[in-house]
Amino acid sequence: MPTSYRERAASRPIRSPGSIYREHFTDVRRERLFLSSVAFLLTFVIVRSITYAIHAQVGHLHDVVVHGTHVHHLVWGILLLLGVGYLWLAQVGTGVGRPLDWPSRLTALMYGIGAALTLDEFALWLHLEDVYWAREGRQSVDAVILFGALLGVGIWGGRFFHALAREAARAIRR
Repeated sequence: MPTSYRERAASRPIRSPGSIYREHFTDVRRERLFLSSVAFLLTFVIVRSITYAIHAQVGHLHDVVVHGTHVHHLVWGILLLLGVGYLWLAQVGTGVGRPLDWPSRLTALMYGIGAALTLDEFALWLHLEDVYWAREGRQSVDAVILFGALLGVGIWGGRFFHALAREAARAIRR
């Protein structure tokens, strides 16, 4: 009979990431905040990477141009935020009164993506000119946004990631 915590933990079957996720995100609001934070962080990293690649002329990436006008990713972010806001006004995907379902998860992810696309070009809407590569466009915005996204992921998903790491360590030890 296992007596120590370590022995009891080693005798339990390995749980799947999905079961750990369901255990740690029983609260609808907590899951939505977590999903938005993860989408925000990933979108920010991906968009910055793509933008740096375009600026450095790496690969076959280029700016989006419609009828001779460069369409900044800020525009796509605003459109996403407007769409999610409208859906939430209509109570679509809010999770109100029932367990979280796919529209609620999707709108939370879309909100995080839209916020990242919009805030990544914060300097553009602050200065009303394209200063993305200038000093004004890059001083502290990157650090503040990245820190905020990491903080959000940690706050809303810290217990989940801790449990996931604990289960992975148990699986490796076996």
